[in-house]
Amino acid sequence: MAETLIRGGLVVTMDSSLGDLAQGDVLVRDGQIAAVGRQFSAPGATVIDAHDMIVAPGLVNAHMHTWQTGLRGVAANWTILEYFKKMHAGLATLFTPEDIRIATLVGALNQINCGTTTLADWCHNNPTPAHTDAGIDGLAESQIRAVFFHGSPKPDPKPGQKPFWEVPHPRSEVERLLKTRFGSRDQLLTLGLAILGPHYSTYEVAVDDFKLAREFGLIASMHCAGAAARVPDGWDRLGEAGLLGDNNNIVHGNDLTDQQLKFMLDRGVSFSLTPETEMFQGHGFAITGRLRDLGAQPSLGVDLESCVSGDMFTVARMALASQKAFDNARSKQRDGKLPDTGTITAREALSWITVEGARMLKMQDRIGSLTPGKQADLILVRATDLNMQPLHDPAAALVTQAGLANVDSVMIAGEFRKRHGRMLFTDLASRQQQLVTSGLRIMRELETRLQATAH
Repeated sequence: MAETLIRGGLVVTMDSSLGDLAQGDVLVRDGQIAAVGRQFSAPGATVIDAHDMIVAPGLVNAHMHTWQTGLRGVAANWTILEYFKKMHAGLATLFTPEDIRIATLVGALNQINCGTTTLADWCHNNPTPAHTDAGIDGLAESQIRAVFFHGSPKPDPKPGQKPFWEVPHPRSEVERLLKTRFGSRDQLLTLGLAILGPHYSTYEVAVDDFKLAREFGLIASMHCAGAAARVPDGWDRLGEAGLLGDNNNIVHGNDLTDQQLKFMLDRGVSFSLTPETEMFQGHGFAITGRLRDLGAQPSLGVDLESCVSGDMFTVARMALASQKAFDNARSKQRDGKLPDTGTITAREALSWITVEGARMLKMQDRIGSLTPGKQADLILVRATDLNMQPLHDPAAALVTQAGLANVDSVMIAGEFRKRHGRMLFTDLASRQQQLVTSGLRIMRELETRLQATAH
């Protein structure tokens, strides 16, 4: 029976019944959190001295297109409409299965490096089963906890070919994956569906996809922002048909009305926001405050490393700061003054990248807080680093001060994947070089294709 005792840390449990411990211990046994408290005796356990550390739940990245890791920064100057044209109709069509595998592997490793222990990998560049399997292989090799959201590519239709928005999600692929790659809820990797939804498909396709997800008990996640909706009344029709439920997840949702938000929330629909890319690309401002006004909380995601960094601390900070700006402006306009106190706490923002991410993935009984019985997914963040002292409020420090450089150790299912600031992954340098080779080749091939077209 393997045991690890993390001793004497500043423990931020994110469990309201346990609270924070100024000098607390976390006992890990066989991949699970066995106990949280003070001054445990655990003979035979491996002891980790955490006196200079904040011990916190592993972060949850609720939405990321990890297949774009090899194109980091390429989309930094694009609007969402440019992104559709240059990424989905251009660069994405040049990916081989190996490109998907190495991008997903290195992207997932970087998530671990940044303190993320659970990743919602939204893979919508999988034109063949080989591409799909390659993405899953990359996640498996990284040893991150992940939900692989199986999507569908979005190229421009060729003559005689149906456009992607008229093609239902492939039932045969879902059945194949459940039989061959995703057999147990207890494994690190599980399956979800990245469907088009009424924003990006016909209504008939949306109905088919919603029913498919419900039949197999899978979370169906879908984008709702960017270009104009293909079925403007689609959400209302799906609701009237009884197809909206707690297995549905909407990403972005910037243009939904408050009435639509309430209608969806009443039916258990969850929302994942990506505030940095939403502002970068023109989706609009994150609907964090609008959800809070309706009694709900968002989960958060990176979205695109082709546009922004993979650091979830930054994502939480952006979401917190942008919503506080809205709250302050609203108070000035309504009352002629700033609010009497801050409208959102840093701890609440920390919940968006821990417990709320777990809730969105229906894993709140397994991850998201340092609660005995849950999986031992946790991080140790150095509290003595130059940018972290003096430490007055560990939860606030995580959201407002911390970043990749402060993440000392990352544990997933009781196993360290990063320790003393170094990734514990064999031959990381060669994987990075493979990513570089892949990304450069894709960019060269696109340039060659464009030159040929021009002539």
